[in-house]
Amino acid sequence: MTFIEFKKLLLDAEITLPKFSKLIKVSEKNLQSYKKKGEVPNTIAVIVTCFVRLHQEGHDYRGLINDLGLEAKTKKGAGFSKAKVSEES
Repeated sequence: MTFIEFKKLLLDAEITLPKFSKLIKVSEKNLQSYKKKGEVPNTIAVIVTCFVRLHQEGHDYRGLINDLGLEAKTKKGAGFSKAKVSEES
């Protein structure tokens, strides 16, 4: 699915990109990066397509997703906030 098709489906589902990113717990920056690539991953395409269908059939997909209790993933690794510990002895 192209990024343009993805954005059109968001409109059909009546949800903005920022709200979509918060709902599925994926950073907006991550979703915006697909614009440069020109297409979105299959999983994102499936999610937005299902949201459109649920919306068209009058289902509250937002409530269904919120009930899942999804949590945003955080990057773990080297950063400026933690000092690296040398393992050399």
